[in-house]
Amino acid sequence: MKPTWSSLFIKYFFILLAVAVVLYPLIWMVTMAFKPYPEWTTVQGLTWLPKDPTLQNFEFLFFGHANGLVVTLDRTVVMPMISSLVTSTLGTAIAVICGTLSSYAVVRFGQAPSMPLSILQLRLFPPLAVMIPVMVMWAFMGAIDTWWGLSIIYGIVTLPFGFWLMKTFFEEVPIEIEEAARVAGSSRFRVFWKITLPIVKPGLATCVLFVFIMNWSDYLLALLLTQKEWVTLPVYMSTLSAAMSGQMYGMKAALGILAAVPPVVFGLLIQKHLVRGLTFGALKQ
Repeated sequence: MKPTWSSLFIKYFFILLAVAVVLYPLIWMVTMAFKPYPEWTTVQGLTWLPKDPTLQNFEFLFFGHANGLVVTLDRTVVMPMISSLVTSTLGTAIAVICGTLSSYAVVRFGQAPSMPLSILQLRLFPPLAVMIPVMVMWAFMGAIDTWWGLSIIYGIVTLPFGFWLMKTFFEEVPIEIEEAARVAGSSRFRVFWKITLPIVKPGLATCVLFVFIMNWSDYLLALLLTQKEWVTLPVYMSTLSAAMSGQMYGMKAALGILAAVPPVVFGLLIQKHLVRGLTFGALKQ
């Protein structure tokens, strides 16, 4: 039955409404980031587009001061961004590598019935209940406020996600393909590296992106395990708000844009694998 114009109008109206709701905060943040100080205060009244666009907010974040502003920052955004990039990347590598190898072993060699659920328990406990003993251990090892200490805990916390996601992808790969390669004389590692892993490459790219976003946006772990040297962007944003009494909206918007750049760029780089990874095995009969 051909849809009527009224049904099409209603459908596209709700689609546009949903898009507007999703894009509204993003557009407001982008426009706010390029407004000078008088325009993001309530003195002159808020407007959608900046009347006098400026990079003053970004200059303030990177250099700690900007023309026209009497306040200065004790810490610029450079080191927190480096900290987030280093710890999120290493934590993602740990979670994805360990999750991929362990999930492949579970799928191909069997496991105790409770093993996958045991791995999932790492995500079931309340974060604060887990972090109390972790903070004691990390303090004993000297891992507080270090890049490697935060990277390790990121890898441990996101390991269940990587394990379960890769497990579903490996289950979709027919074992007959691997058996044929084994009959041809390939070793177990060569079969995994040359045959199975390329097949699940779209799923692997999806897993890497999601785990990276989880680590990149973490606030609680970084807040408890960093003090000064390796503060990440979410923690830095909270200190910026506290230092400026919640009034520097333009700087916060600029920092939000900077924080969104790495995940967006990473997603664009792997987008050719992303759609395939999200639908991997969806059409299996």
